[in-house]
Amino acid sequence: VLAVNMIDDQSRLMNIYEFYNLGIGDPIACSGVHGIGIGDLLDACLKAMPEDNTKDEDEGIHIAVIGEPNVGKSSLVNAILKEDRSIVSNVQGTTRDAVDTPFVHEGRPYVIVDTAGIRKRGKVYESVEKYSVMRAMKAIERCDVALFLIDAEAGIREQDKHVAGYASEAGKPVVIVVNKWDAIEKDDKTMNRFTEQVRTEFAYLSYAPIIFISAKTHQRVDTVIPAVDKVYENSCRRIPTNILNEVIADTQITNPAPARNGKRFRVYYATQVAQQPPTFVLSCNDPKLMHFSYQRFLENALRHAFDFEGTPIRIIVRKKVSE
Repeated sequence: VLAVNMIDDQSRLMNIYEFYNLGIGDPIACSGVHGIGIGDLLDACLKAMPEDNTKDEDEGIHIAVIGEPNVGKSSLVNAILKEDRSIVSNVQGTTRDAVDTPFVHEGRPYVIVDTAGIRKRGKVYESVEKYSVMRAMKAIERCDVALFLIDAEAGIREQDKHVAGYASEAGKPVVIVVNKWDAIEKDDKTMNRFTEQVRTEFAYLSYAPIIFISAKTHQRVDTVIPAVDKVYENSCRRIPTNILNEVIADTQITNPAPARNGKRFRVYYATQVAQQPPTFVLSCNDPKLMHFSYQRFLENALRHAFDFEGTPIRIIVRKKVSE
């Protein structure tokens, strides 16, 4: 990337054209002292960076199916693949290992990882179960999307929170899948009540979509992969720096941060530095002035302005470097 520095005002802008003679691409006018053109320079650098090739050789969206033992993970995998690839049994822990299974859906490749159920680490005693937990953790670490299964019959259990926590901490996109929906008695408000309960118990997954299925009867199983596609694409989304700063500026004008000790938190500049999950760096006057509630407010503003359903967002706050 060819950066032409010290373009401090419009009178110097014409000077950049002589740099075309270098033959190494379009020159980008900028000023390190005044911060002019830095956003364009960052965008050009990110565009020029090579793609991350650290993923496994088998191409495709990697899906980790996570949840407590006996929640129906193997049944869901079999329903998606439309064949029996995993052992299905009512005995907890029948699926002992994580098996990668590549498949193609509507011309798009995927790799689904059917993990053993996760149990809280302090409650696991047998070596085979410890091994299963480790494999499930590794599956989450290298997946692109986590399908978090909840048993509608059993309801939300304490261990479910630990399972969801693993994926959330890893910064993975999540789709909450309520399984065995065919097995419970319902009225016209049952789904709303269950959704409300899920949102209350998993407040840290408020961004995750919820779908209700029956892996056994294949009811609404066809909605799973489209949901995976959507949250994966959202996690890969990159926001142009100029548009990002417009949203941040408008948000601060309409809803400025509350003053603390006579001072008010202010963002001068924002840029997206990573994807999967989308990560933003905010250059501000003083990071200590930002209350966690205002950070959550800014996150919600970004979610409202751009479609980040299903994916966590990381916000890093840094003090603006004085010249």
